[in-house]
Amino acid sequence: MESSDAPVRVVVVDDHPFYRDGVTRGLTNSGRIVVVAEVGDGRDALEVIRREQPDVALVDYEMPDIDGLGVVRAIIRDKLPTRVVLLSAHTDSAVVFRALEEGAAGYLAKDARRSEIVAAVLDVARGRTVLPPELAAGLAGEIRLRAQEQRPALSERERQVLAAFARGLSVPQVAAELYLGVSTVKTHTQRLYEKLGVSDRAAAVAEAMRRGLVE
Repeated sequence: MESSDAPVRVVVVDDHPFYRDGVTRGLTNSGRIVVVAEVGDGRDALEVIRREQPDVALVDYEMPDIDGLGVVRAIIRDKLPTRVVLLSAHTDSAVVFRALEEGAAGYLAKDARRSEIVAAVLDVARGRTVLPPELAAGLAGEIRLRAQEQRPALSERERQVLAAFARGLSVPQVAAELYLGVSTVKTHTQRLYEKLGVSDRAAAVAEAMRRGLVE
């Protein structure tokens, strides 16, 4: 990674030569970045990244054969030190969310200014995650939406049963505490399992904790 005196080593990956050349010139002209290779597809990118192990790979999101996300996944899978900034014409919040979820260290629109691309590369080389403000706002909304989707609509009884399970109570004990029949608690339990996608009490509590439904 970048030190105070060493230039950041970068691989540029884009299947459009004109755009790739422009980005390469912009990075090189910064005086702080060395482009060690520029390639036009994901398969060649992975070969170069494995060989050169650059600090940062600036990768087009959409490419034939292996796309930008495929490059990210391969780098994560192989535990390579290179961090990836994806460049894309698509700035939909769901796409950005998925890219970061998969392990991308940054995401920029392809119409970003060269100065923004240079700054993003330098920041990512320092270990930061880069997202322009205009994309960050949409991503925040996407995160809220995902959180809501992960929080199933539990009935009051299901919440009471879940809370009791979290305290270690069994179905008969829950029935006694809530003044319900055991069969009724079993019905609530089965619905709770279906909503959480689990099959036993321990898993229900663990999944509920993961989703922030119980402390």
